[in-house]
Amino acid sequence: MTYENLDEKLVNALLRDGRASLRSLAEELDVSVTTVSNHLKDLESRGVVEGYTPVVDYDALGYDVTAVVQLKVEGNAIEEVADALREADQMVSVYEVTGDHDVIAIGKFRDTDGMNRQIKELLSDANVKESNTSVVLNAISEYEQFELDVEE
Repeated sequence: MTYENLDEKLVNALLRDGRASLRSLAEELDVSVTTVSNHLKDLESRGVVEGYTPVVDYDALGYDVTAVVQLKVEGNAIEEVADALREADQMVSVYEVTGDHDVIAIGKFRDTDGMNRQIKELLSDANVKESNTSVVLNAISEYEQFELDVEE
């Protein structure tokens, strides 16, 4: 039984199978179920592990239009616009960024008409000075997570 780098090993095991039982995690990590349970509770309380959700293939559900929306926003309204985007239907990621734009959002839509409606709604916000929207032609990689480096 070794506890060295146990948190990182536990995170990696969960990345491989987020539905793994405590018992199977304990066997894989060669520690007790209680140890896994305690470490997992600690990781959750620290916000390292924030939940267990399915990976949804939006394309399979008919949301096969992905748009990258870049916005220039009035300086004092960046947080307000970003929060509105986070609450908007079909926006899967929202970022405050540096560079030519202030906010970047990624949205999934059933068709370009739905995308167009939502973008026009965004542009009706007086705090949005400018937008640039790109439609994704081919998603090479999405929703990827990576295993943590563990020194042995």
